Amino acid sequence: MAFETFARNWLESDPSKRPSTRARDRTIVERHLIPALGSTPLRRIKFGDVQALVNSWTATLQPSTVGRQFTCLQAIMSSAVRNEKLGKSPCVGIKLPETTRRRKLILDPAMLAQLAEKLAPDGAMAYVGAALGLRWGEVAGLRVDDVDLDNAVVSVGHQRTRGEHGRMVEGAPKSAAGVRTLAMPAGLVAILRDHLEARGISELDHGAYLFAGSKGGPLHYSNWRRRVWVPACRALGLPDGFRFHDLRGMNATLLIKTGADVKTTQTRLGHSSPQVTLGLYAEATSEGDRRAAAAIDAELFGGPDQKLAKNPTRRTLSRG
Repeated sequence: MAFETFARNWLESDPSKRPSTRARDRTIVERHLIPALGSTPLRRIKFGDVQALVNSWTATLQPSTVGRQFTCLQAIMSSAVRNEKLGKSPCVGIKLPETTRRRKLILDPAMLAQLAEKLAPDGAMAYVGAALGLRWGEVAGLRVDDVDLDNAVVSVGHQRTRGEHGRMVEGAPKSAAGVRTLAMPAGLVAILRDHLEARGISELDHGAYLFAGSKGGPLHYSNWRRRVWVPACRALGLPDGFRFHDLRGMNATLLIKTGADVKTTQTRLGHSSPQVTLGLYAEATSEGDRRAAAAIDAELFGGPDQKLAKNPTRRTLSRG
């Protein structure tokens, strides 16, 4: 069986796959895998062929992109093994380029306010992302009846994501943990009241989207990013790679900084695994790191004023 035939069958083999994941996999298969391996019989694709393909990607693509494309190829070959088309996957032992973690830009409150102003009339979206840690798709999926301003809570039960051929689809959050109800800060409640008033809608307009396009319809990510987000970020001089998702990182940092425990942070961010949340704690802010050092200094050495008096090593060296 030719790789192209099996790969196309594989794309349709999992009905439970999320539309956004299916769209991403289809793009990888069509643009990167079939052109390279399409007519080659599965059994003739060897380790060296895969490594050479990965090396060619590495020459022009970011390590994270190479990783995504290889993961897709790896899944196809693993499926071929399970379906007894191959005895062993040629993807075992492949060397991938090293990835470097992108340093996140955490906005301060003043910069967040400037970003919200540039995003107008969608400025409240920035505050929802920063104050609640919602993903863009979760923010775009919010309806008026998901927001209870009187009781200061918001319910996250659906999101808008990109499906195949660039179409937007609406469905459940990424995992069961993504379905959650969150308490809102009072400041955000006030911002959302002003937002609804500016749009000329009220809490009685249950089916209306909280954030909508210029004609009142639901937001389309690519259009919104190109027409609203990118111009606003450039006007403020933010890095080209700054994403709406980075506001979620800002929220995670604020939760940790203000002392939220791991379980609360996991629940509010909708993480399905505590390991993901613990990873955020491992990326302690520099401010938090300094506070930790100061606390240890106070406990062990009595603080900066007592440091020399309580340093037995120093006294010993002085006598030496």
